[in-house]
Amino acid sequence: MNKNGMKILTIAPTPYFADRGTHIRILEEARAQVRRGHTVTIATYHIGATPDDEISRRIDVRRIHRWLFWYKKLEAGPDWQKVLLDILLARKVLFLALRQRPDVLHAHLHEGVLIAWVVQKLLWWRSMIVVADMHGSLVKEMASHGYLSAPIFKRLFHRVERWVDNMGDVMVTSSWENQTALSALRRGEVHVQPDGVDTTWYTFPRTEARVRALRAAYGVPADAQVIVYTGAMVANKGVEYLLYAIPLVCARHPRAYFVLAGFPRTHVERAVARSGLQERVTIISPLPYVTLPDVLGMADVAVDPKDTGVQQASGKILQYMGAGMPIVCFDKENNRAYLGEQAFYASDISARGLAEAIGAALTHPERRAQYAAAVRAAAAQFSWERGADVFENVVAAAREKCHGEPRAT
Repeated sequence: MNKNGMKILTIAPTPYFADRGTHIRILEEARAQVRRGHTVTIATYHIGATPDDEISRRIDVRRIHRWLFWYKKLEAGPDWQKVLLDILLARKVLFLALRQRPDVLHAHLHEGVLIAWVVQKLLWWRSMIVVADMHGSLVKEMASHGYLSAPIFKRLFHRVERWVDNMGDVMVTSSWENQTALSALRRGEVHVQPDGVDTTWYTFPRTEARVRALRAAYGVPADAQVIVYTGAMVANKGVEYLLYAIPLVCARHPRAYFVLAGFPRTHVERAVARSGLQERVTIISPLPYVTLPDVLGMADVAVDPKDTGVQQASGKILQYMGAGMPIVCFDKENNRAYLGEQAFYASDISARGLAEAIGAALTHPERRAQYAAAVRAAAAQFSWERGADVFENVVAAAREKCHGEPRAT
């Protein structure tokens, strides 16, 4: 196997591409692999967009048949119908593995890892390396969406998760928190392959004229103090903390104005209406990935309310860093790894703690400027190329261990 020219079959058990964090990781990892001369095929569901930039066009996206034509869910979260979709995806992956003879099965999420493991065993003579790419905890993800309320199901899925966590020749994960959790379950090393950010997206000058133009385009008051949240508007992203914090902030800061950008919007819209703060909040939904620089470009402060619940990384924080945004978030291991001391950390994981941290950001412009400059500089450490280095190195090590092949130089 040539390290600099691998054939990679990526397994994405999700409606790729939708404008959210899991899909951004899948896309950007594949783009980085293509830039390095690898051949990448992504096997995924029957729905989702196909990115059409120059690099993405070199990625071969293969979809399952539309047998479940009524299934159109793009947002994050479990669904029992995905069992059928994943069976169809396993069939697609087996077909592609037979035809394309990949060197690596790059499996995202627990479902993808299970599919890759089955295909690897069925085609054992092909000597394919399985890279398990874990984004978070299966059980905690399902529980955060209201599944597994019965203890018997939770125990069952804990066993399934532990079983799957020991599949694959090598495992990578996006967060240091998840690395700690997985290391307690897995026999073998777990590597952190962090998310990244393309800082060239954010080279625009932040002039007063540009900020005013962007705010006018989105209907945001020109003289407001704008706090922005971008990403999925679901419970396990901490959105409930933010929704309860918004009235607290608005009561104390008359110029505070919130921009909530992502999907699905229904729950957030209802919560804002109940609080009577429609005139202090703009909801942008959906949020196309390519428009992220504009949405961040009109804000003064960015917030990530995700707690430690599902052990996920925070790709949005890296985007905030790339854009040079002062950031409000909870004080947790992954955020500290990205931001160090250069953030407005909430004193505790609660809506009130988040509101107080947002208030501190609004009332300390000097610290905002200091933190913004620091995180912008730090973002250079977190390129997608850095993640591609990790991927290539762990594949080479796995190949050497499993098949005795020397590492490429």
